[in-house]
Amino acid sequence: MSLDDTNPRIVYGTPVVDGIAYAPVAWTRRPGVPALTAPDIPESERDAEIKRFTASADVVVANLQARAEDATGQAAALLEVTASIAGDPAWRKSIQKKVTRGIPAVQATMAATDEFVMQFERQGGIMAERTTDLRDVRDRVIAHLEGRPEPGVPHLDHPVILFADDLSPADTAGLDPSMFLALVTELGGPTSHTSIIARQHGIPCIVAARKITDIEEGTYVLVDGQRGTIQIGIDEGDARKQVEADRKRIELIEQWEGPGRLKDGTPVELLANVRDGETANAARKVGAEGIGLLRTELAFLESRSEPSVEAQRAVYEPALTAFSDKKVVIRTLDAGSDKPVPYATLQEEANPALGVRGLRTSGPNPNLLLHQLDAIAEASKSMGHEKTWVMAPMISTLPETEWFAGLVRERGMIPGIMVEVPSVAIMAERFMELVDFVSIGTNDLTQYTMAADRLSPDLAEYSDPWQPAALNLVAKVAAAGKKTGTPVGVCGEAAADPLLACVLVGMGVTSLSVSPSALKAVGAQLAQYTMEQCEAAAATVVEAWDQGDARHRVRKALNILQ
Repeated sequence: MSLDDTNPRIVYGTPVVDGIAYAPVAWTRRPGVPALTAPDIPESERDAEIKRFTASADVVVANLQARAEDATGQAAALLEVTASIAGDPAWRKSIQKKVTRGIPAVQATMAATDEFVMQFERQGGIMAERTTDLRDVRDRVIAHLEGRPEPGVPHLDHPVILFADDLSPADTAGLDPSMFLALVTELGGPTSHTSIIARQHGIPCIVAARKITDIEEGTYVLVDGQRGTIQIGIDEGDARKQVEADRKRIELIEQWEGPGRLKDGTPVELLANVRDGETANAARKVGAEGIGLLRTELAFLESRSEPSVEAQRAVYEPALTAFSDKKVVIRTLDAGSDKPVPYATLQEEANPALGVRGLRTSGPNPNLLLHQLDAIAEASKSMGHEKTWVMAPMISTLPETEWFAGLVRERGMIPGIMVEVPSVAIMAERFMELVDFVSIGTNDLTQYTMAADRLSPDLAEYSDPWQPAALNLVAKVAAAGKKTGTPVGVCGEAAADPLLACVLVGMGVTSLSVSPSALKAVGAQLAQYTMEQCEAAAATVVEAWDQGDARHRVRKALNILQ
């Protein structure tokens, strides 16, 4: 292994998960691409070739499903999605047709996958991100066809920093945090599979690090998941000191028990993003003070037609039970874009992210929203829950806000809206006259402000929640909340960044809603600073040149020297 690189330098990427690690690099690279053409196979051998392909694909499905059963949380869900791609009838049929025409199974798999990748990329959104899964499935099937082991992360006997061009769910699902101390990828974004799994495991992670290709296997590097830096050639003693300092930060996180408050005692409502009763109970155990975002898509995505009011209640009631005496914010169906629901959204939209999604689905399907509000109201009443707040996603105009708020109030609940579209942020005070609270979805607000698909690995830097333009809009909404006395929450990835959480509170945000796995880190960070310090950080960040400058300014304002 190489302890000293002959070219000391710093490589930058997009930080995703906080933490510092120092170890040698271990690369995992995708296998080389087989020859795209090969001699046709005789007609008499084509049926056998189809069976050989089918058997290989079946083994891949079985392996992925077995790993899904051993995994938990998001890792299990992502492995199940990958397994479903390997078993997809349309993909398999396309390959089998090519083999029937005489193309060998390996080349048929390559060609068919390329066709599907192009289709997915044209659709954009979550489908474009699925190209990583599709290529991963392709490589695994081809490995079996060629008699090789399936590709994946290396099996090692010592801790490493894992480098990759990109990582698939199957690569990341079984990672041991004691062996893989940090993850660094050339591609990917804040919402990529790598980011999701890294957050779940608490592994320091940097994505979109474009200049790591020439860093050799075995080179010792220092990864800083808060700054987004990979240092090569750093003095080992200095590196070890930074790792030790970070260990103390982790100890503070483990000791934090809540409730959320700043160093001077100022309360900050720390809530959780959940999808069902199981995740709600997990949130309660780590100190969440309520639910800031109950995603309701689960009731719809698992159904081929609109679920009944009773079926929806069965999904909502367990989450309400977990926080029976606390605040619960429920978001109505956010179908469309990366969450297509065939019976609720339009098919074949040219640009789904800018199409019929969120509240807009109530145009072609007015009863869908009415039935969902009935289900939420009935679930709240049956659970004796008196603090149910209901918000609509993808709000853009004042008239639709007034209409939605009226429907919610008619059912005895508290109405609010998501601030995801810049039109709402720009006119925040006007919108706040119509509702009782707002919640900023920083993922989409950043996407629409920067005009960049947040799921595109090529645009990761534009999706960074530290982008000054997006933060200026957040500050504008928070200021409107202060002026009108309207509670302002944040439920996007920005709230889960401990450093950025301090900035949001300094702007005037009154509640932060994060995944249960991120809650303790955010709570522990807030406890280190006063409101005066947070306000100073907020004041400087809106003047930043770019996302890197924004981070630097905040670290300086909060006197974070390392």
